Amino acid sequence: MAKTSHATGLHRASLAKLNELDAALELMYYGWRGMTLEADAYLAKQGLSRPHHRILYVVARRPDIAIGALIEILGISKQAVNRPLNLLLERKLLTSKRSPEQHRSKLLRLTEAGRRVEQRASDHERNVMREAFDRVGASGAAGWMGVMEAIADNN
Repeated sequence: MAKTSHATGLHRASLAKLNELDAALELMYYGWRGMTLEADAYLAKQGLSRPHHRILYVVARRPDIAIGALIEILGISKQAVNRPLNLLLERKLLTSKRSPEQHRSKLLRLTEAGRRVEQRASDHERNVMREAFDRVGASGAAGWMGVMEAIADNN
């Protein structure tokens, strides 16, 4: 039995539309929350949160990434990355070593424990994406990817 969407009725009934694109904005906000809900609950049980997962996600895909490059990819300040990064290092979910080429630069890598945490949190999100893509079919998924790529081009 196909799931029915509760999102449209909830958002349209509860918030006044001040602009023709408000419904799209609301779906973006609530869609993000829906995608990250289970992952965030899992992370909270680990004593972690969304910023920790973002760091783990990037480092998993760019082993030996310099902290400066991580900051650039995440689009956040050095101050914003400092606290979650230090916790991940303290919890031994990441390792840090000096770059052999640039001694002032530190390179980050996931530990096995960090890989497991990142994979489980991302699996929760991938499952939500998979279910959504299954619901809308290949053309709906392709349309969504096109919209998200256009939005991401603003970075």
